[in-house]
Amino acid sequence: MHLPFIADKTFKNEDFTKKELPKGAYDNCSFINCNFNACYLSAISFLDCQFIDCDLSNSKTKDTTFKDVTFKNCKLLGMLYNDCNQLLLSITFDTCQLNYASFYKVKLVSTNFTKCQFDTTEFTEANLSKSTFEDCDFKNAVFFHTNLENTNFKTSYNYSIHPENNKIKGAKFSKDQIQGLLDQYKIVIS
Repeated sequence: MHLPFIADKTFKNEDFTKKELPKGAYDNCSFINCNFNACYLSAISFLDCQFIDCDLSNSKTKDTTFKDVTFKNCKLLGMLYNDCNQLLLSITFDTCQLNYASFYKVKLVSTNFTKCQFDTTEFTEANLSKSTFEDCDFKNAVFFHTNLENTNFKTSYNYSIHPENNKIKGAKFSKDQIQGLLDQYKIVIS
């Protein structure tokens, strides 16, 4: 079965919970203020696409391709990035809610995250080396056997990263948030 190729198209104010996004390859498309909440995006390819002011919470992304995709001001609650096609995965996030998401074993080297929320998000065994987290909130996020080498957390906060259970060589942290590296030792920092 040959899937359609859709290029250079803008989708605005669409509710894909009522009318499903057709399966296919979307190249250089924009999705603005669209609702994908709990939609099946499985086996769809998004190449050089942008999602602005969209809700993709709890979307099913088994084998979905996100290559050079930007999410801006999007709600991405509960998304399982570990289900996505890992071969070409490259994403940028700006002012997004990524609470309850899973990046389990996901490789997102040199990825930019700006002003994002990661409440109770799973980063176990992910490779986030050389990434930048600018002004991000990591309340209750889980880091375990995560590669954070040369990652920049200087303006982020609420993280709890156990240095003995993660690779943090060369990572950058703010001295004001240093308690996030020492939580497990139950010491008082003042």
